[in-house]
Amino acid sequence: MKNTFIVLLVTFVSLPTLTFNTIAFNKNEKDSCITVLNKTDLKELSIEERNGLIRMRVEEKLARDAYITLGEIWSVRIFQNIQKSEQRHMDAMKRLIDIYEIPDPAENDAVGIFSLIEFQKLYDELVQKGTASYNDAMLVGREIEELDISDLENQLLIVDNPDIKIVYENLKAASERHLKAFNRHIKKN
Repeated sequence: MKNTFIVLLVTFVSLPTLTFNTIAFNKNEKDSCITVLNKTDLKELSIEERNGLIRMRVEEKLARDAYITLGEIWSVRIFQNIQKSEQRHMDAMKRLIDIYEIPDPAENDAVGIFSLIEFQKLYDELVQKGTASYNDAMLVGREIEELDISDLENQLLIVDNPDIKIVYENLKAASERHLKAFNRHIKKN
């Protein structure tokens, strides 16, 4: 399928100069992530914002990697579809990491390998739980999306940079859709 990109030119007036930021999004993707693509007129990051970008980059990798692994075990479309979405989320976070010149905490892109011990442990636990049964795999998907939503809500409380806020809002909306999808697949006991 051919991807169509729309580029909007947004002007921010900053006296005494006029600066331009370009914002792009893919109109064909349900969960498009909008991000500022250049470094003009960026606000300085707080420590909390910087740490949040690092955490969310790795958390999106956790979701993608868990869905790749569980998708290989259970061969169901939900994992195949959502892992692609999580890759787009990782890409959006990577753009922000690059724009703000933060070393990439997910530089090693190998599935199931994490530079942060907290995420390595969480990944291992989630995959182990998800291998027990199909329903357990769906419960793991739900758990990952609930974690993502909670962390994004917390980040949105402290972020004041508009480019980061836009990406986080889009990631949260996508995670809410993913959560609904996993909930539809969970067997009620």
